[in-house]
Amino acid sequence: MKVAKKSRGSFTMPGEAGYEELSLTLAEKWGADVIRDCDGTKLSPRLLEAGMDVYSTICIIREHNEFASTNPQFQQQTFLESERVVSTSKTIEIPLLSRYFSGQFEVNEASLPYWQVLDRTTGDEIFASSWQYNATTKSVTIEGCIPFHQYSVNFLAFRIWEEINMYNHVTNNWKSEPLRQLDPRYPEVQNYLSSYLVRWCEEHPETDVVRFTSLFYNFVWIWGSDEQNRNLFTDWASYDFTVSPLALDQFEAQYGYRLTGEDFINKGNRNPSHIAWNKRMMDYLWFTNAFVCSYAKELVDIVHSYGKKAYVFYDDSWVGMEPQSEAFQTIGFDGIIKCVFSGFEVRLCNAVPGGLTHELRLHPYLFPVGLGGAPTFKEGGNPALDAQKYWVNVRRAMLRAPIDRIGLGGYLHLTEGFPAFVETIADIADQFRKIKELHQISEVYTTSLRIGILSSWGKLRTWTCGGHYHEHPDLDLINILESLSGLPYTVEFLSFDEVTKETLDSLNIVVNAGFEGSSWSGGENWDNAEVVRLLTQWVYEGGTFLGVNAPSAINHSFRMAHVLGVDSDDGRRLCHGQWEVNAAQDSNSQLKIEPKQGIYLIDSDTSVLQAQDGLPTYTERNFGQGKGIYLSEYRYSPENTHTLRSILEQGLKIMPLFTSDNPNIDCAYFPKAKTLVLVNGSEEKQKVRVRTSEMSVIEERFCAFEMRVLHLAE
Repeated sequence: MKVAKKSRGSFTMPGEAGYEELSLTLAEKWGADVIRDCDGTKLSPRLLEAGMDVYSTICIIREHNEFASTNPQFQQQTFLESERVVSTSKTIEIPLLSRYFSGQFEVNEASLPYWQVLDRTTGDEIFASSWQYNATTKSVTIEGCIPFHQYSVNFLAFRIWEEINMYNHVTNNWKSEPLRQLDPRYPEVQNYLSSYLVRWCEEHPETDVVRFTSLFYNFVWIWGSDEQNRNLFTDWASYDFTVSPLALDQFEAQYGYRLTGEDFINKGNRNPSHIAWNKRMMDYLWFTNAFVCSYAKELVDIVHSYGKKAYVFYDDSWVGMEPQSEAFQTIGFDGIIKCVFSGFEVRLCNAVPGGLTHELRLHPYLFPVGLGGAPTFKEGGNPALDAQKYWVNVRRAMLRAPIDRIGLGGYLHLTEGFPAFVETIADIADQFRKIKELHQISEVYTTSLRIGILSSWGKLRTWTCGGHYHEHPDLDLINILESLSGLPYTVEFLSFDEVTKETLDSLNIVVNAGFEGSSWSGGENWDNAEVVRLLTQWVYEGGTFLGVNAPSAINHSFRMAHVLGVDSDDGRRLCHGQWEVNAAQDSNSQLKIEPKQGIYLIDSDTSVLQAQDGLPTYTERNFGQGKGIYLSEYRYSPENTHTLRSILEQGLKIMPLFTSDNPNIDCAYFPKAKTLVLVNGSEEKQKVRVRTSEMSVIEERFCAFEMRVLHLAE
């Protein structure tokens, strides 16, 4: 059953000069009220005058190749580490760029005072008098090496090819000139870009919304020279691409100490968001955030002065703006757009405060090739099925959190020959408009359960711990967030600094999930006796501590083991006896998770509800009036989500209404509208029973991917 078409609008579509008839036909079909350009496309006068609002895309730091060529010193930079070379003589030569994709980087030869040469065996820095750079060979020669020690060079390199443009050239066979990127930290660049934007606004009177394709600094994406390991390092929230000599100098002037290349290289580990950052890197994050938001405000003020709105894309070059930061609220954006594959990304977009328009760009993107090189809009592709699968992932979260708009991006002409895709998007647009209408009428029914996600990042990484779900599918927390994104709970995010009695007393459950040393489990933050004491007291007085993988882990053991009833052994307890692991006979647990090596029971008071290969995978332990729960890992699936919900709700005195007995069926009730929405997340037929009151249960059958809207009587 499809949702009846009742309204238009709230839909942004790509247009394309040369395909005016197609653009206008699909605008009518999809109920679009906004048309936009995309990378590589333009809007013709006929499309601009078609009665729709116009989004115009700007990536403010690229498409300035002439200025970049004339002023190469203002290109964006990053610290790179050379390959590590084992010395077999007292003199060695290290080529700097041998590991890296030649099209992406160029050595900044004017930045030698910021370079470091390191003995990686001892960790010591080599004095500058013992090494020299050869501009002809792009290599560093080191004198006085200790035989069979490892050496490497930390050096600054210009990024000479904007990474998103580079990806599209390589993946989608773009033939246009490769784009460079400018660093707006330099005053000369700011003057140039501000003047450019003024001129652009004057030349585009038809534009209603200036759609900033993010801001200044791309998430880090370092490519290798060998196609067998093309992605040497990538992280959605890393600050590697924001660095420059000027940034380092300004940081030192403001904070009173100097950062080095090794702060960024970090023994070769760099600083992905999955590792708890030290104070030096957190200082640099806030330093960058202050600049990005300050200059972004200047640009947005220019846009507003021409009577246009300014939206920002929460992907690509988003680093530094930190939408959960106070500084972001000062920029004055009118809207924020997030591309989405998964439910937690819907919640990520919705959670950005400030009265913005929250818009989602759906997938698949209108490109010939999609994720992982799989065909999309080309022979062998099935974009209609792709769209449905992405949609059901985001739809379940959209039922919980209101979104203002949805849309598509890419080359519209690629839809020709794929009529099923056109029909699918029309149906999705209608479903969305109905969901939006219900949110406008009523808040969605939510249980009394309040869940706190405890990590090093706290609110700064609200509803995320990576870019997209498919990029880090093995992170426990990202899987938990994906499950929670469609469940009827209040979810909050807190850092270890926010672990206070008052904060904990407002929560029913605290979740701590991640591998040891990660920012998600907390790392060295657990070396804090007061945090452990407060959490212990809170559980004893009735709270539930849910730990996953290596919760509260530090020095290979769990600080909250006394609450969880399990601990971790890395081999040091080889001579200790261990309690037998026997799963309770009456356990109905059906979690599909794998065991974690080294987990053992601390005593006989812990109930094992699920075990595998002699290892506990799901345990519970009563602690005072509260409970400790341990899961060896967590992976998102409808089935695991269904079981997780039963785990989370076991402490509720009154079981919540509007619960589905089918893991594939999600539901949401809008009380003021007296409306229940049921959605089938599978491509199979399904049936469901939903309890709508203590005395009433409804039963429904569904087609694949179907959404059904039911009006319930008093």
